[in-house]
Order: sequence, then C-alpha cells, then structure tokens
Amino acid sequence: MTFRTLGEILDAYKQRDPAARSSAYILLLYPGVYASMCHDFAHWLYKRNAQFLARFVSQWSRLWTGIEIHPGATIGRRLVIDHGMGVVIGETAQLGDDVLIYQGATLGGTGKDVGKRHPTIGSNVLIGAGAKVLGPINIGDNSRIAAGAVVLRDVPPDSTAVGVPARIVRISGERPDFADSLDQVSVEDPVSIELSALREQLELLEKKMEALGRENL
Repeated sequence: MTFRTLGEILDAYKQRDPAARSSAYILLLYPGVYASMCHDFAHWLYKRNAQFLARFVSQWSRLWTGIEIHPGATIGRRLVIDHGMGVVIGETAQLGDDVLIYQGATLGGTGKDVGKRHPTIGSNVLIGAGAKVLGPINIGDNSRIAAGAVVLRDVPPDSTAVGVPARIVRISGERPDFADSLDQVSVEDPVSIELSALREQLELLEKKMEALGRENL
C-alpha cells in the first residue's frame, strides 16, 4: 500500500463515517484500515505462491482486528469497513472501488460451488450490518444490500436488496445520492409493494364485477 493509496482510504473514511475526527485518529484507531493494509501484504504474498505466509498474515490480522479477509480476495480502491467486527470476505471474492461494508457482513460461499465460489461486488456498493452475500453472484454498481439481508442471486446495478432471502427494489435506475448511499434502514419493502399492487388489482376486479352485475340486471 502506497502513501497515496493510504491517503485515499483515510479520506474515504472521513467522508463515510461522521465519527471520524482526523487522519491520525482514523489511522491509529480504525481496525478496517489495518485490515486493508494487512490484506494488501497478504495478497502480494498470495500472488507469489507464498500461501502459508499469506494465510499467516491474514489470520494475524483477523486476530487483531476481528476482520477476516482471505489473501486471495481481490479488493479495489478506497474500501471502507465500518466497525468491522465479524466481517468475512472469501478467497474468490472480488470488490470494486468505493465499497462500504458494515460489521457482521459476510461475502462467502454456499458450500456447493467450486472454482469461483464467492461474490463479485461492483463499485460504490453498500453492504449493511449483518448482511450475507453468498455464492458466485454479481452485485451491480451503486447497489445497496440492506442490513440483515441474505443475498443468493444477482443484484442489478442501482438497486437495493432487502430481506431473507433478499428481494430487489429498484431505485429508479439512478445512482443514489451520497447521503442515501449510507442509509441501511430507509429502504422499501418489496413484499409490501407487491401486496399494494395486488390490493389495487383486486379493487379493480371488484369494480369490473360490479359493473358486469349492473349490466345483467
């Protein structure tokens, strides 16, 4: 990790965490920064077939930070891991730039896949606290995975995945505002949306039945 890359990460934490006070404060006290630094070194070892040393570094980082990132995972620039305890990122996971991950999130496998076993995450994606993204699926750019969601299928760009198992809520096909991109709570419930649509259809059918009844009188 270069000084330029580290500076980008510190700036990303300042933008996305209202509790961040200064670069020194983040550098000294934020476990996500240490996890990213350790992963860069572990990944460098992994790419050079120093598997034992790479795994040793990643496990030491896990012990120190509570964040487990397999050295084989590919991570883009400006990753922010907020709080971080319990975050797990699997070996074949791929993350784009400007990804934000909250505590307890898992980018893992299902146990039945071989080869590419873990998800591919696009850029500017939020993964909420306790969310599970499992298997070799794709999460599109500018998407949000709501807190506690369990995602087992692809998520299109500019979408929100909610629930267990997760269902998709569109955001008008537009990139969310920066403030919205940090919101894990104020997301639409796809079940209530479908129930509302069914209620409207039922009311329409009832009106048609009433009209037909009047015509037959």
